[in-house]
Amino acid sequence: MSDFSIAVLGAGSWGTALGMVLCSKGHEVNLWMRSEEQYRNMVRTRKNDRYLPDINLPDNLNLYVDLRKSVLNVDAVLVSVPSQSVREILQKINPYLGGNEIIINSSKGLERDTYLTMSQIVNDELPNIKFAVLSGPSHAEEVCKNMPTTVVVASKSKATAELVQDLFITPEFRVYTNPDVIGVELGGALKNVIAFGAGIADGLGFGDNAKAALITRGISEIARLGKVMGANRSTFAGLSGIGDLIVTCTSMHSRNRRAGILIGEGKGLEETLKEIGMVVEGITTTKAAYKLAQKYNVEMPITQEIYNVIYNGGNARKAVTNLMTRSRKHEMEEVVGDMNLSW
Repeated sequence: MSDFSIAVLGAGSWGTALGMVLCSKGHEVNLWMRSEEQYRNMVRTRKNDRYLPDINLPDNLNLYVDLRKSVLNVDAVLVSVPSQSVREILQKINPYLGGNEIIINSSKGLERDTYLTMSQIVNDELPNIKFAVLSGPSHAEEVCKNMPTTVVVASKSKATAELVQDLFITPEFRVYTNPDVIGVELGGALKNVIAFGAGIADGLGFGDNAKAALITRGISEIARLGKVMGANRSTFAGLSGIGDLIVTCTSMHSRNRRAGILIGEGKGLEETLKEIGMVVEGITTTKAAYKLAQKYNVEMPITQEIYNVIYNGGNARKAVTNLMTRSRKHEMEEVVGDMNLSW
């Protein structure tokens, strides 16, 4: 599929990388950014020096700082801004949309204060528009170098999911489809919380054993919350669940893990965010996940301990001790959930 026009909103590392994938398919791609300075630099250098300094931008990637011009008469809008800016961006572009566009979200997070997913925000602001979410284990730094990457696109409409699949799929960027929008979104958002915890464990000097435990127990509590919120439990065994969790917990490309490392090493939250220099979605998502766990009465001990470290000044090493000394559990009850065991 070519000759499709797409506005990519957000010229961070992920928006830029996805824009490059779309350009490689021959689509007309408009990459919008807020910053006049960033726009001028990218026009001059044809590089995104702040986020992907070693990558040359394709000639057919159109750069915009005017939001209205970037979205006029496009076939699809790919939203790749921080999750806390998604509602604002949708409100701003609404007057310029014709109504037949597809909104594709690639932001991973939950809205502060409302604790809504991005699809729920889209439903609030653009209730009748076609929507899909793109997620999965994917670092922009690798995608823009054409390293093999596999992601998932979810939509309530099979036709919409398959159209977006066709828009993106290349020999290096494989795209699966999934009807479970809420499950794909929650996997992509909540893995940042666990990755933050994995970083804390690294910063404390713990080893692979601790990380393996965090990943495994982390996906269990993500799935518990997902199930009560209407997700399909099997989604969390896929790319947007365990796949994204593994890559985010183990890679130094992950800003959530890097932030956790600094906290584990004893640095304060303000100092940590300044050093990372980019949005750390896991910090806001931790609070949202903690509140949702309370709302739905779901046990999420890792999330609770990370919340305590971030928002209550809790001791990171003590948090690990608290997790290790919880009451005894039978693993299969947690992993399988609905399975009747007769030991």
